[in-house]
Amino acid sequence: MFMGEYFHTVDGKGRLIIPAKFREGLEDTFVVTKGLDNCLFVYPPDEWKTLEQKLKALPFTKKDARAFVRFFFSGATECELDKQGRILLPASLRNYGQLEKDVVIIGVSSRVEIWSRESWEKYSTEAEMDYEEIAEKIVDFDIDL
Repeated sequence: MFMGEYFHTVDGKGRLIIPAKFREGLEDTFVVTKGLDNCLFVYPPDEWKTLEQKLKALPFTKKDARAFVRFFFSGATECELDKQGRILLPASLRNYGQLEKDVVIIGVSSRVEIWSRESWEKYSTEAEMDYEEIAEKIVDFDIDL
């Protein structure tokens, strides 16, 4: 399980250090793709395979399903950690996530998310204000908090 919040930087070559706490769970090779809310989603191999199967089950006759699957898979890339625990993020993913220098890497249960620090601070401030309201809405999912 991935959890926590870590602050790092993208270097001039597009490399990013993955927090040591996340490296073992991600294994040697993992997938990074365009996520929601303009962040990047990072999946360990088993989670990626599970997600891939779910997305394959979407009805290809539905325009929105085709669009989502295209966008999600076209942005995906396999990444490997170098000896320093870094990955090289392709320019297309850095551009999508607006990752110029300062980033926040967060654990979200079965995946890791990579955010620009500015975007994360804005998002988390807004979400924090609605935290209790959001909690009330998800009670319908039978989750005890």
